Amino acid sequence: MYYIVQYKRGEGCLSQMDRKHRKSENGSTPAIIKAARQLFLKKGYDGVNLDTIAKKASVSRQTLYNIFGSKEAIFKAVLNDHWSSIAGHSDLEAETFPPKASAAEVLRIFADRALAFVDNLEQVDFTRLVIAESRHAAWIGHEFYKVGKGPLLASLTSEIMRLDVQGLLTCNNPSLAAHQFFGLLLEMTFWPYVMSIGAATRELPDREEAVDGAVLMFTARYGVKVKRDI
Repeated sequence: MYYIVQYKRGEGCLSQMDRKHRKSENGSTPAIIKAARQLFLKKGYDGVNLDTIAKKASVSRQTLYNIFGSKEAIFKAVLNDHWSSIAGHSDLEAETFPPKASAAEVLRIFADRALAFVDNLEQVDFTRLVIAESRHAAWIGHEFYKVGKGPLLASLTSEIMRLDVQGLLTCNNPSLAAHQFFGLLLEMTFWPYVMSIGAATRELPDREEAVDGAVLMFTARYGVKVKRDI
């Protein structure tokens, strides 16, 4: 007896056997993303094709095509997986911050969480890859920003707005302020490693000192000024 179901994406009817096969294919997705991630980081976007990914993931090329449809879709899935891993390690939602924390405390917590993934999730290697590939495929840089840095900046912008409403900061342009804080933070903790300045990285301040400096400079600019009686 055959069991027929309607496939919601308009692919017609799928038998029970088809459903079992599709479930098996979807179970291969993590292995495919892991294999593709390793290959893209090692060989670049142009150095990888569906055949090499399929071989690395120990799946058929047809399975790869059935799940993703193209190399571009696989690359986007790798980026999404990368940044979702960051989100899993760094909960940046406003409700997770201590309700009575000062602006400096909130910024320091945000900075610590945002930087926690850099050493563990190959962020330096990914950034180098995106910079190199975006020269001839602008969509790669756009996608990297859309699923990664963009949401992080939006989260920080929202938090700065909240601090402003609460009277803990004075900021007329939260989006600009969020970009400025990221710049202060990453200039001494991230970009020197992306640029491979080598031995000079030993002269950089440690991460805690860099975070403290970024917070102090930011609050000096946007902190609430206390009026003193003369």
